[in-house]
Order: sequence, then structure tokens, then C-alpha cells
Amino acid sequence: MSGAVREAVSLMEILPENDQNFALEFIKKLVVAWDPDYTKLTTAERQELEETEKEMIEQGTVSHDAVNWE
Repeated sequence: MSGAVREAVSLMEILPENDQNFALEFIKKLVVAWDPDYTKLTTAERQELEETEKEMIEQGTVSHDAVNWE
């Protein structure tokens, strides 16, 4: 969790519950404005995807038959 997120949580905890709900709805609107169809990757998601792609290139993939589907 970044410092900004920790600070936002700390500040929200000071607010009365009604204002916390207002702040939460505002944050949701900011997220939708930033990424309306939820397709952008966060920094952590991008790093995870890059690591997975690297593993696939280096180690290959697992065949469909090798997976225990039960």
C-alpha cells in the first residue's frame, strides 16, 4: 500500500460514517473517470503479468492433459 493510500485511509477514519460513504463514492467516481471499462493495469498487475510472461518464455507452458481438472 502506498503512502498516499495509507494517508487517505487514515484521514477517512477521522470522518463520520456518513462522510466516509461520501468520500468512498467520490473515489469510485475518480476510478471510473480514470478507467471507465476497468481495462488499465495497476503497477502491481503489470509487474505480475510481465513476470508471468517471462516465466512462460523461459519455462514453456503446461499441456492441457497435465492439469488435474478435478
